[in-house]
Amino acid sequence: MKTGILFDLDGTLWDSSTEVAISWKEALEKRPDVQKEITVEMVQSIMGKGMNDIADILFPEYDLETRRELLMYCCMEENEYIRLHGGQLLEGLEETLRQLKEQGYHLFIVSNCQVGYIEAFLEYHDLSSYFDDFESFGGTGREKGHNIRLVAERNNLEQAVYVGDTQGDFLAASEAGISFIHARTGYGTVESDVKFITKLPELPGMLETYFASGLGTIKISS
Repeated sequence: MKTGILFDLDGTLWDSSTEVAISWKEALEKRPDVQKEITVEMVQSIMGKGMNDIADILFPEYDLETRRELLMYCCMEENEYIRLHGGQLLEGLEETLRQLKEQGYHLFIVSNCQVGYIEAFLEYHDLSSYFDDFESFGGTGREKGHNIRLVAERNNLEQAVYVGDTQGDFLAASEAGISFIHARTGYGTVESDVKFITKLPELPGMLETYFASGLGTIKISS
């Protein structure tokens, strides 16, 4: 049976909030038409949200077209900065990924980010070999629930779980018909009673019984 572990990125696998804030600050300094200071705290507050929502939250003083243009400009600058500087991997990440692969799981990333961001994460930290596939809002123009289901279906997964750190991640997994594990490692909380980990190295041990209990069965859409 083909089993997949799908991961959120920010707050679940790494913390790039400092690097993102620096890149956006540098990007906006090149735009004399924009007077806006981006802080680490602001970046952390919007991690995991949809890109259109991020534009509305960070640039509310501008019209819709300008907000979207500024977001895409900053995101492209961000990709290049991340590609050169990386971010802060969560403790035990690579060893956890190695254990999961050894256990026979197929690994994936689904994130509400622009095209190039996941690629920069994988390239800088040399982690591409652990993942079979990934998808983003930038890649499809669709929200996370759709993309989780898309990745599960195009990789012919028979059972799967989505691991994320926010209530939005939980709702997206539920929309996709896939079970959820809360990574209490990142930016958010989850209001529902769900399985959770407090650090990444706990995940391989939990999964030894997780799928055997039937929790990872993918719900078929009616």
